[in-house]
Amino acid sequence: MFTKINYEGSVLDQYNTLSKQLAALLDGETNKIANLSNASALLNQFLDNINWVGFYLMQNGELVLGPFQGLPACVRIPVGRGVCGTAVSKNETIVVEDVHAFPGHIACDSASNSEIVIPLTKDDEVIGVLDIDSPIKGRFSSEDQKGLELFVETLIKYI
Repeated sequence: MFTKINYEGSVLDQYNTLSKQLAALLDGETNKIANLSNASALLNQFLDNINWVGFYLMQNGELVLGPFQGLPACVRIPVGRGVCGTAVSKNETIVVEDVHAFPGHIACDSASNSEIVIPLTKDDEVIGVLDIDSPIKGRFSSEDQKGLELFVETLIKYI
């Protein structure tokens, strides 16, 4: 059973606790969709000032919508297009302070103003991305980036 907790300490301390909570939540479950669903739900309850959090998974050379929390979203994203596709092509985290200034940004939700995308890499292959949008410009700090990369590092063991 999931129990909501109060996260304490520095931002990175809170992300460490979140990653431990994720590991406990996913321990023993092998279904990738179930684990990604719970991971998106956990992030949705943990993060403030976001309007979308979820996953896109690689399928036949493009990103396809996976489990998420938020409004309906774009279903397919070509590698190299938008923030998600660019994160895949570079295999690196991309933080965008103002999505309207990002060349080729794909607007699924007009309320989104900033975004962070972290590749999901397993066995040296990008298998998808974690995508988080916020209605607030500049929402994602370097601490968020480090903490979310830790979250993905924990998650990848269960998918």
